[in-house]
Amino acid sequence: MRTISRKTGMAAAMLGISALVLSGCGAAPEAAPSGSAGASDYLACIVSDSGGFDDQSFNESSYRGLTNAGKELGFTPKSAESKANSDFATNLNGMMAADCNLTVTVGFLLGDATKAAAAANPDKHFAIVDFAYDKPIANVKPIIYDTAQAAYLAGYAAAAQSKTGTVATFGGIKIPTVTIFMDGFADGVDKYNTDKNKDVKLLGWDKAKQDGTFTGDFEKQDKGKQVTKNFLDQGADVIMPVAGPVGKGAGAAVKAANAAGKSASLVWVDSDGFLTAPDYKDIMLTSVIKTMDTAVDKVVTEDKDGKFDATAYVGTLENTGVALAPFHDFDSQVSAETKAELDALKAGIIDGSIKVQSQASPKS
Repeated sequence: MRTISRKTGMAAAMLGISALVLSGCGAAPEAAPSGSAGASDYLACIVSDSGGFDDQSFNESSYRGLTNAGKELGFTPKSAESKANSDFATNLNGMMAADCNLTVTVGFLLGDATKAAAAANPDKHFAIVDFAYDKPIANVKPIIYDTAQAAYLAGYAAAAQSKTGTVATFGGIKIPTVTIFMDGFADGVDKYNTDKNKDVKLLGWDKAKQDGTFTGDFEKQDKGKQVTKNFLDQGADVIMPVAGPVGKGAGAAVKAANAAGKSASLVWVDSDGFLTAPDYKDIMLTSVIKTMDTAVDKVVTEDKDGKFDATAYVGTLENTGVALAPFHDFDSQVSAETKAELDALKAGIIDGSIKVQSQASPKS
C-alpha cells in the first residue's frame, strides 16, 4: 500500500495581504463561536476546500472538531471557506496574518497550497485532512484514513440488502481520497458474492481498471441527481455517492424514485448521514464514517500542549478513526445473520486475517 499523495502542481503562490483582509473570492477568516469564558493566547484556524463548512461531510466534521477544541481550550477559532481552488493560498495567507498557531486545511486539493504556506512560515504549525506527502514536512501533520476498511463493510452490507442484485457508487473528482471509498466498497460487494455464491453487480466503479463514474466536482448537485437517476434506471437500489454536497443530488434522486414506487437507499460517506444530512435520513442505509472531528480536536489539543509532531494520524477500524455507521431506521430490515457477518468481517480486518487493499490506502 502507498501513502496518499499528489505530485501534480497546483497554483500555490502566496499573495501579500494586510492583516485579516483577503482579496479574491475567498472568505475572510471568521470567528467561530467558542462558548468558553476562558481566554487563551493560543489560536487554531481552519481553511475549507470548495465544499464549504456546511457540506454535511468532511469539511463540516473537521470544522466541528476545531470548534470543540476551542470550547475545551478557551480560544475562538478563525475559519475561511474557499469558494474555488484559487482561494486556497489567499485564505492561508489570511490565517498567517491572523497569527494562527495551527492552521487546519481540509482536503486533498489543498496539498500544494498547504506545503507552500508551511515552507513560507516555518514557525507555524499546520494539519491537513485527507492528504499526506511523499516526504514528511516538519511543521505539517497529515490526518489520513484507511477508509477502504469501513467501505468494505458498507459494500458487503449494500450487496446483502439489495433486492435487485445491483448496487452503485460514483465519485466527485477522481482523486485517491475518493477512490479509496470506491475500492473498499467494490471489495465488500465481491466478498458478499464469494461468500454467498451470488452475483450482485456494481455499477460506477471498476477497481481493476481504476475507472468509473465521476461528476467532475464536489458542488453541482444536479450532476449527482442525474448520475443517480441513471443508476436507478439500470436497476441499482443501493447507491454510495463519494462526492461531498453532490451527494445531496443523489439523495434527491433516490427520494423521487421511491415516491414513484421504487425502493432504493443511500450509503453516505465521511459522516453519519442519518445525523448530518437529515433530509435524507429515511433513505440512509448506513454511512462510511471518518471521525475527523475527533482527530482534529486531538491534534489541536496536542499542539496547544506543545506536543505537535509531523507523524501522520491514520484512522482505521482498530482505532475507530473509520467506522460503519448504525443502520438507524433500516436496522429492523438488516438480518441478524448479516449483522453477525459484518461483525466478523470487522474483527478479521482488525486482526489482519482479512486484507483490504486499495492503491490509495495509507502505508501500514
